[in-house]
Amino acid sequence: MSPFATSKILQFSSDVEYSLGGIVSKRVLEKTTGNVSLFAFDKGQKLSEHSAPFDALVQVIEGEVDITINKEPFCLKAGQAIIMPANVPHAVHATEQFKMLLTMIKS
Repeated sequence: MSPFATSKILQFSSDVEYSLGGIVSKRVLEKTTGNVSLFAFDKGQKLSEHSAPFDALVQVIEGEVDITINKEPFCLKAGQAIIMPANVPHAVHATEQFKMLLTMIKS
């Protein structure tokens, strides 16, 4: 069950808080066709290189992040987004505190 109510305005920038030295995630929606999750990364936190069997859309809500997709680096700032294709290695490095919305679409 999602902690987010339906038919209610959401303010993602304040719906998740930073944790010193950590990563916080909250599931916004969870369906058989995909998931939407909200994340807050403290500065310096990383997700090491991995791949997922689904396409994933990262939308940066606050801050800045370095994302590497198939060894190619991208620097994203608040308001920007990128699609990470299925089965392609990617990694995430918080160059400063940042928040993102991750939408994974299953096929």
